[in-house]
Amino acid sequence: MHEALLYKKLSGKKLQCQACNHHCIIQEGRRGICGVRENQKGKLYSLVYGKIIAEHIDPIEKKPLYHFMPGSFSLSIATVGCNFRCLHCQNADISQISKERPEDVKILGEDIKPEKIVQDALDNKCPSISYTYTEPTIFVEYALDCMKLAKENDLRNVWVSNGYMTKETLDLVGEYLDATNIDLKAFTEEFYQEVCGARLKPVLENLIDIKKRRIWLEITTLIIPGKNDSEKELKQIAEFIKNKLGDDTPWHVSRFFPYYKMKDVPPTPIEKVYEAAEIGKKAGLKYVYPGNV
Repeated sequence: MHEALLYKKLSGKKLQCQACNHHCIIQEGRRGICGVRENQKGKLYSLVYGKIIAEHIDPIEKKPLYHFMPGSFSLSIATVGCNFRCLHCQNADISQISKERPEDVKILGEDIKPEKIVQDALDNKCPSISYTYTEPTIFVEYALDCMKLAKENDLRNVWVSNGYMTKETLDLVGEYLDATNIDLKAFTEEFYQEVCGARLKPVLENLIDIKKRRIWLEITTLIIPGKNDSEKELKQIAEFIKNKLGDDTPWHVSRFFPYYKMKDVPPTPIEKVYEAAEIGKKAGLKYVYPGNV
């Protein structure tokens, strides 16, 4: 357990978390939407500091990052919890831990200090550490400590994120963050609200901010039949990337497979993924990559 870095005290013992754009107002003894940040006697604590639920060595291309240290491997870590409630989450067993009362959920994970994470990367000749699988924003305190040590040891830092962090979070980690892949899941508020339990606008604003900070950025969109696969919406995403982020920003368009609470939705037809890639190229994007095909 570790006191959170980003929160504001409100009246009584209520707190407002400022790590992500939910800006959860948390009563004493309760947790935020992510299920891992808890108000204890008027202080906000991260319950997952050092509680690693997953640690693997992945090709950097699996993030996916195709234009950042290609051909290298990245030590990839995660804690439990997430600030999104994606109905199609591929890592739901570790990300979707919150129930109606998240306070009743036990926090799982192995206690590993930041020094050990960095040493694991060095021992396995991984030139980078990726904060991935769940959402790094919800374990920002631990990620930040790892990132600082990584920099001291000439390692790069990568976030694989839903892009829902606050400006305050970006200010904290921006100096140490070398690259990120952000899911731009759709281009409608309806999708974000119904499928993810979030909003689109903060994600778009953060993408622009990340680009301005000169952090290497790649975008991923999972193409879900009947949800975000219209030609109009795909064109909107491609044009946003080109006009707001630059035509050299890679766009990964990936095939959906039924999972979690979307098992009734069929897999994306492969031709639809290639159609999305063509839409991106016609919009003027230089680097568009079909995925999961």
